[in-house]
Amino acid sequence: MADFKVPTMGEMLALGESPEVLFWVGCAGSFDDRAKRITKAIAKILNYAGVKFAVLGSEESCTGDPAKRAGNEFLFQMQAAQNIAVLNGYGIKKIVTGCPHCFNVMKNEYPELGGEYDVQHHSQFIATLIAEGKLTLKDDHPFKGRRITFHDPCYLGRGNGEYVAPRSVIEALDAELVEMKRCKQRGLCCGAGGAQMFKEAERGNKEVNFERTDDAIETKAKTIATGCPFCNTMMTDGVKNSEKEGTVDVQDIAEMIATATDIID
Repeated sequence: MADFKVPTMGEMLALGESPEVLFWVGCAGSFDDRAKRITKAIAKILNYAGVKFAVLGSEESCTGDPAKRAGNEFLFQMQAAQNIAVLNGYGIKKIVTGCPHCFNVMKNEYPELGGEYDVQHHSQFIATLIAEGKLTLKDDHPFKGRRITFHDPCYLGRGNGEYVAPRSVIEALDAELVEMKRCKQRGLCCGAGGAQMFKEAERGNKEVNFERTDDAIETKAKTIATGCPFCNTMMTDGVKNSEKEGTVDVQDIAEMIATATDIID
């Protein structure tokens, strides 16, 4: 982040300050080169909107979601307990994350282990910033009038019933939002959930992400919008498999808003 410095919780504590929100980056957002661009877009949006935020930095560990979905409850509880100790030690109350998997597990499964937080997905937080007038979009941004379809992340949509926030963000772009035949409650998984991202595909006649990308391409959308770094990877691979890279791009909603507000090119 060359534009500004993102403080860690440790640095803020040393100054006797506390953030409005903790930005939980997540494993993909920290280590995957493509997902890092989404992380930077979210951070730049928060900074642009004047939100006082911090990250845990090296104190942030995996939430334990992949371990739990893969059936290793013991490892999940170890990872969760470590994170909860750090979060509670800093007195964290509000968390914003760009990963629906982190969002779901921290919102719904950390409380029974002692981690009570107000957890928001970045689409929800960005939608609020737009509604409050803290994000002003350019008149001539590249998504205006663009045909866009949104792929519902499983743990945001069916897992937590959030379908409005990401769509309201896309609508704020003054874009043409077109729905896939399988969307919202009937949405199809990208194929990465349940720790499937980290294992070889099971026997079948078609990759799940190729099937899902075909749903998106069928809408004739120019942009496939995502709200999850894993979905972004799977849909990007699907577009490459369909040889549509020249006509269809895959972007996280945070990247789209950051571009439309002229925060990033």
